[in-house]
Amino acid sequence: MNILQKISRRIIKVSFDTSVWTIEYFSKMDKYHKQVDELRKLEKGTLGKEIADCLDNHNLTLVPKYESHDLKHVLLDFKMTAEDEIRMQAFMIGNGNYSIPSFTIFFFGTLLLPDLWMTFYSDFKNGRNTVPVSEWTVEEYAFRPINELRTELAKPKQENINSIDMKRFTQLTAMTAIIAGIFGMLFCLPYLFSSNMADLVGAGFPFVGGAILVVGGLLTLSNISKGNKESQQVISTIANAG
Repeated sequence: MNILQKISRRIIKVSFDTSVWTIEYFSKMDKYHKQVDELRKLEKGTLGKEIADCLDNHNLTLVPKYESHDLKHVLLDFKMTAEDEIRMQAFMIGNGNYSIPSFTIFFFGTLLLPDLWMTFYSDFKNGRNTVPVSEWTVEEYAFRPINELRTELAKPKQENINSIDMKRFTQLTAMTAIIAGIFGMLFCLPYLFSSNMADLVGAGFPFVGGAILVVGGLLTLSNISKGNKESQQVISTIANAG
């Protein structure tokens, strides 16, 4: 692993650690500490016990509003590393979890870890061939044997419930582009007031690129909204004609 790959993974780890610390700092954690205590008491081999052991091994606890995140790490056997965090998001997007956090984390990870693009694609395909797990909760599945649950994941699906809703995918991609563009513009903004020509040139192009992402994302959302209105008008016309 070269120095750039090490730095990229370090950036991802620090980003996640900072995010988790921030959430925990502004949350009342007693409830979640008690929940982990209850998981520790479960029978060995259950999903809940495996989650508790994983958290203890990494000196972590359940994160408010993201309890199912640790469930997926353990259930899908993705380790608590920078690489596996992004791999899990690739899997979950393939599995049908089209959420802004998933797309944002995946976008961030793919930018920093281009050496793993083929691995991410493989995880995405695996997610498409696995029954959906985005709605699984610790409360519902903690008592189940983990090996039994993993066997269920491998069962053929009865219907193609993982087919991509392209409209929703496009919406979330556009929103991710807007977020990324705004972040890039804000990052470059201070350098645009520099008296150093190198700073102006170096920040100017990324700033313009960020602006293009924002405008492109907004235009995409506008076109989708326009398409929805036109579809509703057509449906209304057909209904009135009937």
